[in-house]
Amino acid sequence: MKIFVTGATGYIGAHLVNKLIEEGNVVHAFIRSEEKAKSILRSGVHLVEGDLLDEKAIRRGMAGCDEVYHLAAFTKVWDKNDSTYFSQNVVATKNVLASAKELGVRRVVVTSTAGVYGASMENEITENYVRTTDFFNEYESSKALAESWIKQFVIDGLDVVIVSPTRIYGPFAFGETVSITQMIEKYVFHKWRIIPGDGTKVGNYVFIDDVVQGHVLAMKNGRSGQTYLLGGENCDYNDFFKLLSERSGVKRRMIKVPTAILMVLAQMQLWKIPFGGTPLITPKWISKGKYHWKVSPRKAVEELGLQITPLDQGFEATVSWLHARNQKSE
Repeated sequence: MKIFVTGATGYIGAHLVNKLIEEGNVVHAFIRSEEKAKSILRSGVHLVEGDLLDEKAIRRGMAGCDEVYHLAAFTKVWDKNDSTYFSQNVVATKNVLASAKELGVRRVVVTSTAGVYGASMENEITENYVRTTDFFNEYESSKALAESWIKQFVIDGLDVVIVSPTRIYGPFAFGETVSITQMIEKYVFHKWRIIPGDGTKVGNYVFIDDVVQGHVLAMKNGRSGQTYLLGGENCDYNDFFKLLSERSGVKRRMIKVPTAILMVLAQMQLWKIPFGGTPLITPKWISKGKYHWKVSPRKAVEELGLQITPLDQGFEATVSWLHARNQKSE
């Protein structure tokens, strides 16, 4: 089967491409630069260079494909133009779906984010959860707007399924670690000692293999027009680092940094902007840490057949991979 994939060089995308090739498919990977995409090039992968704002390029790469996975998104913490989030996350999604409809693609799976639902103010977030807080940043709001357009395409007859991962961790197919995996790496090798806030805020952590499998299962078993939260275990920061210490064998005295101090540090990051610098974090993103983000993956488990990797097993696999990766670089 021929499958069109955007975001093929990203964290999830690179793993997904490998999975699809292992299952005997041919992948048309839509990429911005062939030079940067060499890492995913293997038998069965055809690189299609183009821009997601160029519908002709999309249709050229998608032609003859039976299925589409749209993973590409603008996820950076900050950009000098807020409009970038909406062009890359909303307009690009509309272009992919319009091309899929025109070419008669069987089904499209679009990767969104659990962040669209907002913080869990009382109960766990489910797909029926109604957001009660404002959007914390442009990434969340742009992905929410993209989802509203997806629903319209479904009404117009296109078969689309949305998958919304929570906080992803685990090995990378290539490149440098980021986000949760980076925090795990710094704890294991670089003496990370920070616990955000008082450590009691809960997040949901999902292993990368489960996210990839969730995409494949959504294509096979998902219901058109439905959203599936691809989550793992709910865990607060205190238990997160306690479990990581147990599974890695690394013990550190952790320091709890009040959210107010983190907000000040984030505000200081903004001082880089007038001098052409890029903030590593912003107050908008730190403000998310004031809330719980409890998520239930029950729908994905029951309807898709998703199997959740326990957090302790995921940590063991991640730490083992980090040690192997570190030895290779020495």
